[in-house]
Amino acid sequence: MSAPVFVADDVGDDRVVLSGPEGRHAATVRRVRVGEAVDVVDGLGTRASCTVAAVGRDTVELAVVRRTTEPVASPRVVLVQALAKGDRGELAVELATEVGVDEVVPWAAERSIVRWDGERGAKALARWRSTAREAGKQSRRARFPVVTEVRSTREVAELVRAAEASYVLHEAATAPLALQAVPTQGTVLLVVGPEGGVTEAEVAELTAAGAVAVRLGPSVLRTSTAGAAAAAVVSAGTSRWR
Repeated sequence: MSAPVFVADDVGDDRVVLSGPEGRHAATVRRVRVGEAVDVVDGLGTRASCTVAAVGRDTVELAVVRRTTEPVASPRVVLVQALAKGDRGELAVELATEVGVDEVVPWAAERSIVRWDGERGAKALARWRSTAREAGKQSRRARFPVVTEVRSTREVAELVRAAEASYVLHEAATAPLALQAVPTQGTVLLVVGPEGGVTEAEVAELTAAGAVAVRLGPSVLRTSTAGAAAAAVVSAGTSRWR
């Protein structure tokens, strides 16, 4: 059975102390015991394999046995995820993190029902970032995806221009993503629209910037699952999953 994974900001010393919510989770929920093997990651690529040295009410002290660095995957996969109503955006982040995306860019698409304005937007962004952290931990990743500030369509077009390859998921597209010659290095950008899909104007702007409109298959996926499915196709076709 794999060792449980916890998160700490600093895993560079020979001893790591889990405290706060993470310490309480380790001590009272997972009920780790002295001598048990656990992993601690910092979300930035470092994994420390440890043994439990001491357990308190809300803290756990760990002795580091070895430390490794998870390499940056190639190509980098960036998901541009349109804002979605309810918890569908957070679900999209969760699934994409589990599949292994390296970055999530929230997108204020034309048909996005919700808007991230002011305090509401800050709270929504914080939930996406928390979701990425928890999903990264659950999927045993040492390097968690970065969740950026929300971007406009014009700003997404700039990201398209800077990427080695960009693909816009569009139900009317005829080119399958699975047959694209995805680059093996650099950045691959995947653009997923909201529940109502991307508009023709958005497709035109993004393809003019260099993106390719593609489809995943014969069925239409929800905005919450399309990004993870697309990332899986890209990962299976490159060295990310080989």
